[in-house]
Amino acid sequence: MKLQLLAAMALVTPLFLANSVQAGSQQDIQKLLSTRECIQCNLSGVNLSGAHLIGADLRGANLQGANLTEANLEGADLTGANLAGANLTSAFVTNVNLKQVNLNGANLTRATINDSNVYQASMDNMDITDADIYYTGIGIGGEDGAMIPDWDAP
Repeated sequence: MKLQLLAAMALVTPLFLANSVQAGSQQDIQKLLSTRECIQCNLSGVNLSGAHLIGADLRGANLQGANLTEANLEGADLTGANLAGANLTSAFVTNVNLKQVNLNGANLTRATINDSNVYQASMDNMDITDADIYYTGIGIGGEDGAMIPDWDAP
C-alpha cells in the first residue's frame, strides 16, 4: 500500500510543480499582446516568437529566457528590462530603447539591430553571430559591456 502511494505521489508531484512555476503570467501576456504595454511585467520564459511588438512599452519587464525569435520590436521601449538568456534570433530591433537592459547571454544571431540605444546595457556573453548592426553601440569590449560610439568623431 505504501509503495502504491509513493508511486502515485511520484507521478502527481511534477504536475503540481509545473503549474506553480509556470513561466510568465498569462494575464501579462494577454495585456502585452492586446495593448502593447506591459511595464514591469513578468514575461520570463514566454514564447513571443514572431510577435509584432512595434512600439511596445516593456520598461522594467522581466523577459529572462523569453523566446523572441523573429519578433518585431521596432520602436519598443525596453529600458531597464531583463533579457538575460533571451532568444532574439532573427529579431528586428530598430529604434529600440535598450538603455540599462540586461542582455547577458542573450542570443541575437542574425538579428537586425539598427539605431538602438544601448547606453549602460549589460552584454556579457551575448551572441551577435551574423547580426546586422547599424548605428548602434554594440561591439566587443567597452564600458559596461557596451561600446558607445562617438558620433562627432571624424
